[in-house]
Amino acid sequence: MQPSASPYEERLTAPRSWWLICALVGVAMALILLPFGTLPLLGGLVGGTAVSAVVASSYGSVRVRVVGGALIAGEAKIPVSALGDAEVLDPEEARAWRTHKADPRAFMLLRAYIPTALRIPVTDPADPTPYVYLSTREPERLSAALETARTTV
Repeated sequence: MQPSASPYEERLTAPRSWWLICALVGVAMALILLPFGTLPLLGGLVGGTAVSAVVASSYGSVRVRVVGGALIAGEAKIPVSALGDAEVLDPEEARAWRTHKADPRAFMLLRAYIPTALRIPVTDPADPTPYVYLSTREPERLSAALETARTTV
């Protein structure tokens, strides 16, 4: 195995229904521009669909990775040595931790369209962040990858 190979990588892509919504935004833009003629109608259809697709794609381009002894979640890079044991959250518990149980100091990479999550306590005493909340479709696999990275470091 190469040292650069990551034991875990996931892209939190937007759900398929969002792409249908992008097409509907294009249709809405076309209807708005309908009184101005055929060419603006086509421009609204193409432009509205393209802009909304870029927004949906950029929102769903966040990656969660475990690489080189670090957890990389979006823009955050946290060494696994500063993390405690991960807690796998089922859909009900994940919803509770992103609503009434949430701590405002926590780092949360959440996507509401992903029902399961992982909650990882931060054990570094110098860091005021109590825990990391990560939306993930495969919380058991991410937890195992973090444990593997912790034991190899």
